[in-house]
Amino acid sequence: MSDRKGVIAAGNMLVDHVHQIVHWPEPGWLTEITRSERSTGGAPLNVLLTLAKMHTGLPLQAVGLIGEDHDGDYVMAMLEQYHVNRQHVHRTSFAPTSMTQVMTDPSGQRTFFHSPGANRLLDLPAFDNLDSNMKIFHLGYLLLLDSLDLPDADYGTRSARLLAQMQRQGYQTSLDLVSRQGDPRYRPLVMPALPWLDYLVINELEAGEFSGQAMRKADHTPDVEAIGEVARQLLDAGVRQRVVIHCPEGAFGIEPDTSGIWVPSITLKQEEIVGSVGAGDAFCAGLLYGCHESWSLNDSILLAHACARASLLCANAIDGAKTLAELTLDIHDSR
Repeated sequence: MSDRKGVIAAGNMLVDHVHQIVHWPEPGWLTEITRSERSTGGAPLNVLLTLAKMHTGLPLQAVGLIGEDHDGDYVMAMLEQYHVNRQHVHRTSFAPTSMTQVMTDPSGQRTFFHSPGANRLLDLPAFDNLDSNMKIFHLGYLLLLDSLDLPDADYGTRSARLLAQMQRQGYQTSLDLVSRQGDPRYRPLVMPALPWLDYLVINELEAGEFSGQAMRKADHTPDVEAIGEVARQLLDAGVRQRVVIHCPEGAFGIEPDTSGIWVPSITLKQEEIVGSVGAGDAFCAGLLYGCHESWSLNDSILLAHACARASLLCANAIDGAKTLAELTLDIHDSR
């Protein structure tokens, strides 16, 4: 596996229509949109384009399903522009390209209105004959891939079957989830996947939904002890190498036979935050690069924080992405 190089990112592919709004309105009332723009969205595109803009030189490949429409054309054009292999991005006439309307208020808080589209149809045959020279296979997001979320008699879920298949083919496997409040499927869909993972990267909201535990204290600060306990539970449930749970204030990471570490984030003033729509995926991209290059857990999380911070400075998911050299300088300046 040491000779393998590159990242495959697969799963939800969509177009984000990102709107800056004056404030979030009460039901029945109007608010003003001050700015609108279009960008790619979803775990694979956000991770791959962030890595591409980091200028790491890693081979990058996308796997997904999009519609035969203008949004699909836009996705393909973006992949071509950033030199991401799009051989396994298939198109269908049976559903439109997945789309999300993203409303971002002045605090940077985002709210999503999502149309699943073609992502509902992405299934196991799409993952045949991938590049066997690639090192990491990243899948996102569970709970938003209807066909892969279906039950499987042998593996529990079809996504678990896919991850097992990828791991047996020599890939290091990685997973991210979607943040869906009150969704009872977190444990049923996540637990079967854990034994087939090398890396699990999720946020505090997803950790809370999975565990049923509060991730914040009464004063709204992160409960690092509770976050660490959930990370340990996930590692003990089968994740082989690293579990990382992140929130705006920092991230907790743990590896086998360690007690785990809390790494504070690079803080921004509220008025500096333009949008948080891609911050989690940017964090994941930075962490995966550190994993790919066998960096320490601490250094991997520091890079992930730097990627997330850069993302927060722009409204969409990828415009804020920086080169690895710039991110390294940001980390150095923050110390």
